[in-house]
Parts: sequence; structure tokens; C-alpha cells
Amino acid sequence: MPPSHPTDASPAPHASDPGPRHPQAPTLATARLTLTGHVLADLDDCAAMWADARVYAMIGGTPRSREEVWIRLLRSIGQWTAFGYGSWIVRETVTGRLIGEMGLIEARRAILPPIDGPGAIGPEMGWTLTGDAQGQGYASEAMAAVLAWADPRIAATTCIIDPSNAPSLRLAERLGYRLRIEGRYRDAPILILDRRA
Repeated sequence: MPPSHPTDASPAPHASDPGPRHPQAPTLATARLTLTGHVLADLDDCAAMWADARVYAMIGGTPRSREEVWIRLLRSIGQWTAFGYGSWIVRETVTGRLIGEMGLIEARRAILPPIDGPGAIGPEMGWTLTGDAQGQGYASEAMAAVLAWADPRIAATTCIIDPSNAPSLRLAERLGYRLRIEGRYRDAPILILDRRA
């Protein structure tokens, strides 16, 4: 028998392992929005979104280069194959305009205290909107669709939010997230919230 290599092993399942893998994101629809899995053709729209400084006003960080967005796009595509869940591109149904990205991620961030690994609650849930799409109820609408898909498959999720991001904190509360603990990420304070399906 050949020696085992770390790359040969399947990822360790979460306590909330969704079971059978979904190699591609299912399409979700709401009254105004269509949520689809990432595809390579999304690069231009994603690069424009992640280059917009308004996107970072509440989530921190700085605009990303096209190269960084390319790597992020590949990660988003690959998560569905690796974990059976992932994130979606969110577009206005009528116009086709990209307004954001949201869903589940396995970021393996260096958060203190750790939110993944042994004792993890579940994968991280996140939402980001373009500057033009903020304040129109899109995040609530899209996240309701994401949670309707995730709840039967994933027992619990975690989200991290900057304490000054009042809109995301209000949304998280409406979605059923509750504060677990305060933490730190990249030397900045964060709030770690959990939600059970």
C-alpha cells in the first residue's frame, strides 16, 4: 500500500458536515435576486466589486488586486467540491448586475479564539454587497435564501463581524445569530456569533 499523504485525505468533516457533496452550487432565487455559483466568467464583475473602497467601509481591509480576486474566485469554486457547500454570486434578476457575494466559507482564518478545528461550531457564513447595493434589503433577502438551503444540511454556522458594523450586526440578529464571544483577527477586534439551524 502506498504511503498516505496529507493531500490524499478528505477534509475532516465539521460537526455540521452536510453529507453528500454538491460539486456545484445550486441556483437560488428570490423576488429580486438570483444566486449562482461562481464561474470563471465572473472575474470582471468580482474584480470591480472587490476593488471598490466602499465595500470595505464596514468589513475592513483594503481593495484587492485582480490577482487576489482571481485566487478568491478559484477558492469559491473549489469549496463546493471540497466541502459540499460554499458561496454564491448574487445578481439582480432583472438587470443581471452583480450586487454581492454571500454564503458559507472554510477560511481557516487565524482568529483568536479559533472558530474552526476541534470543537468548531460550523462553517463561517458571510455576506458582502457592492457599494451601490447597500441599504436596499438585498442582504436580508439573499441570506434568507442561503439559510433556507443551508439549514437542512448544516447544523450550525458562525459569522465574524467588526463591532462597528451596525448594519451587519442587525442583520445577523434578524437571521438568528447570537454573540458567542469577542475575539481578534489581524489585531482588530471582532465579534463571533453563532446560529443553529
